[in-house]
Amino acid sequence: MSDLGSDYDEEEQGPYLGEYEGERNEKEERHGKGKATLPNGDMYDGIYEHGKRHGQGLYKFKNGARYIGEYKYNKKHGQGTFIYPDGSKYEGNWVDDQRHGYGVYTYPNGDTYEGEWQSHLRHGQGVYTYKDTGTKYVGTWVSGKRDGAGELIHANHRYQGGWIADQPQGKGKYVFDIGCEQHGQYIPVEMPQGGEDDAEEAQTIVVPKWRAGEISAISQYNPAEDGNVGQDVDIELESGDTAEGLGEDEEMQQEGSGDAVPGEGGAEGQDGETAPAAEGETEATAGEGEENQEGGEDAGDGGEEQTAASPTAEDAEEAD
Repeated sequence: MSDLGSDYDEEEQGPYLGEYEGERNEKEERHGKGKATLPNGDMYDGIYEHGKRHGQGLYKFKNGARYIGEYKYNKKHGQGTFIYPDGSKYEGNWVDDQRHGYGVYTYPNGDTYEGEWQSHLRHGQGVYTYKDTGTKYVGTWVSGKRDGAGELIHANHRYQGGWIADQPQGKGKYVFDIGCEQHGQYIPVEMPQGGEDDAEEAQTIVVPKWRAGEISAISQYNPAEDGNVGQDVDIELESGDTAEGLGEDEEMQQEGSGDAVPGEGGAEGQDGETAPAAEGETEATAGEGEENQEGGEDAGDGGEEQTAASPTAEDAEEAD
């Protein structure tokens, strides 16, 4: 994520600090309740301590963004709500000017992420909900991407398994509401891409392909079984193999094939957590806008990639 605009630093910007109306201490520092119009046009209404924003306050950016919450020595710290110019919103915990801890992010397209954050990125346990379809991913995130045990829940079925770098990989199963489940595993397969023009060099991309196994009655899901994702893939494919080598029944749609990757907040989302656009600000360009994430969150696009279209190949399951 890039930081595109943060609170004006009233201490480091030179002698002129803009207009101020409020309480001061014996050293004539801004101290207590006060209102300030900063030199860059931003406005702050809240508590000061020894010349710094410290405590509860409301900060309005000239681009329309605003933050309502706690400050610690000029930095967002504690509980707070940030509303971005693109309409996205983060409500939750902040540490040292970054989304960190538990919080809820609502993207411009209506998708939401509720869970743990670390250094502005989705990290830990969390639930991502796609507004258009109601599909949910419930599971582990690492640095803005799905990684570890997770469950993708659709209207009438769900996928339970492991993820690596935002892609399903290793053993898993599809559980259907009709009372059965299909076991199998996702195997990374190299697929050719481009190279139609003689001048173009053909490239290969790695996509997850579903290798179907047995069908059985529904059993209890144990996330611990998916803890060592990637180590469960016991079928090695030659570099030249493609989905054709997996068999007709095994050539299921890959998780996420054809799904759009809108981005978070202007991005956590490549958030699909590309990066949540508008997620964060920097002091160098105060008031200019928010951060462009992703790792997972792409500014202004909003949303996370909905991977895992199941073997039923339902087109309606696309995220955007």
